[in-house]
Amino acid sequence: MKNASNSAGKSRAARLWGFTRGSRGFFLLAFLSVIFAVITNYLTPQVIRITVDSVLDDKPFSLPGVLLSWIESMGGREALRQNLLICAGFALLFSLLSGLFNFLSRMGIAKGCEGVLMRLRDRLFGHIQKLPYQWHSSHQTGDTIQRCTSDVDVVRNFLIDQLLEMVRTVFLIITSLTIMFSMNVPLSLIALGFMPVVILYSALFFNKIGHRFQEADETEGELTAIAQENFTGVRVVRAFGRERFEIDRFENKNNQFTNMWVRLGRIMGLYWGIGDFFSCLQVMVIVVAGCFQAAAGNLTDGEFLAFVSYNAMLVWPIRNFGRILSELSKTRISVGRLMEILEAEPEKETPNAQTPPMDGDIVFHDVSFRYNETKEVLQDINITIPAGSTFGILGSTGSGKSTLMYLLDRLYELPPENGSITIGGVDVRDISLDWLRGHIGIVLQEPFLFSKTIRETISDGAATRDLEAVRHSARLAAIDDTILTFAEGYDTMIGERGVTISGGQKQRVAIARMLMQDTPIKIFDDSLSAVDMETDAKIRESINRHVHGTTILIAHRITTLMNADCIAVMDKGRIVQMGTHDQLLAQDGIYRRICEAQGMNEGTGKEVVS
Repeated sequence: MKNASNSAGKSRAARLWGFTRGSRGFFLLAFLSVIFAVITNYLTPQVIRITVDSVLDDKPFSLPGVLLSWIESMGGREALRQNLLICAGFALLFSLLSGLFNFLSRMGIAKGCEGVLMRLRDRLFGHIQKLPYQWHSSHQTGDTIQRCTSDVDVVRNFLIDQLLEMVRTVFLIITSLTIMFSMNVPLSLIALGFMPVVILYSALFFNKIGHRFQEADETEGELTAIAQENFTGVRVVRAFGRERFEIDRFENKNNQFTNMWVRLGRIMGLYWGIGDFFSCLQVMVIVVAGCFQAAAGNLTDGEFLAFVSYNAMLVWPIRNFGRILSELSKTRISVGRLMEILEAEPEKETPNAQTPPMDGDIVFHDVSFRYNETKEVLQDINITIPAGSTFGILGSTGSGKSTLMYLLDRLYELPPENGSITIGGVDVRDISLDWLRGHIGIVLQEPFLFSKTIRETISDGAATRDLEAVRHSARLAAIDDTILTFAEGYDTMIGERGVTISGGQKQRVAIARMLMQDTPIKIFDDSLSAVDMETDAKIRESINRHVHGTTILIAHRITTLMNADCIAVMDKGRIVQMGTHDQLLAQDGIYRRICEAQGMNEGTGKEVVS
């Protein structure tokens, strides 16, 4: 199990590495710059050491031959004593170079990181578009959004801040220890002795904190999901007076989320407190031991000052090691959550997918279907819908009406052993997904409208945005007159999810949008439920007279279906009756009982007016 986890971790790291393609030059610039920044930064204590020991004091210069020749050409030690600004100038020069290299490193890591994140966000969004409808229905929208925003930000923070610090820390430790050992071995061994303790302590902390970050991340996803559901369902919340309930629900989850981070803060505070103790202890021990070494003549004053400086530089990288591990833990969790999305299986296109004519008969043959482990939603469905006909489907909620259409449009895949659905004799599983969905128009009972103008909304997915064509579709959907009463007409903005227009208007705009696409197969999934009887009749008459192709009507209202060429009545996933309105009305069954319940006259099929 552990090997599998390590393998998955390596695989995900490799996938993340793949996103650096195109930005690796910037990362190389950043890493080289940070190394040069460390080198120039470490030369400053050497300037101090040489100034104290060899300029102010009389100890020999320990410098490369080139620099010794340069000093001699200037007049030697006396010239430097009289011009201490030269030594200060070198210290300033190295500080400026260190700042320049730090700037280049930050610029390189910023450009490289943003390139990686741009590709990661693009890949995430593109992959989510290709995931099957079943994946979307089983994942909360808020959690998905949180992964694509907060988790990406965690990765961003690590790449921009901690990745560079990781390179800097490793190089600082190596450089510090190398210089310190060259100056004084006993003191260096003392400084080195603290490293295993801090590293082991940091590793234990890393293991302890990892799963807590994951819990906090998941809780944040749940919190985002609650907020997203509340904002999108604001009309329902207000209509049922559930504001107090929603506030309490959010506050409970928010308290849980807050308490998690308080506990995390307590653990991290303890970690940093103990770490500060070890850091101060190391500095104190080195200062005390250094004083004894200097008093014994094993360390010059300049070397003592330089060694203390290098030890201070060493303390922070080791101290920072825990912070890097902490951020690495958070990033590992976030990368795992992002990769869960990218590793989800997208919709599979059939090899050698066909693009046949879509104006043939639609045949459901022995179709059975279940969602996951639930009981069968459809059982032995056998229906033939002749090309160009109008076919009605009637049934109670949960009888499987919409599932039939989801299978036809391949929003859910029908397993091979569960029957077949064909269009013009070609199994829908063998038809290209883009081709299939491009030739089937669906209007749902609760249609989704994007926040655009009415004109843009109706012309979505259509070959043209010509206003006259848009108005023609709107007239067929009996919404043109209503739109013209709006202050800005077809340029009126529709609020998010169509919240600024009524339910009936939203359905009619969605119908106009589907009619604008002029697909050979049109499905109305209870999409006239929010319009009045008169408008319902007007829309059906317009469609019958002006729209060609196969039309499938799913409804609870008998008047919506009564003029269909054939009507199938569903109950508990089965077809229990089939025929024309008159034929079904003559039978003693569900259809007739629904007619009576809806006040329909048995002889005429018309609604009884009381």
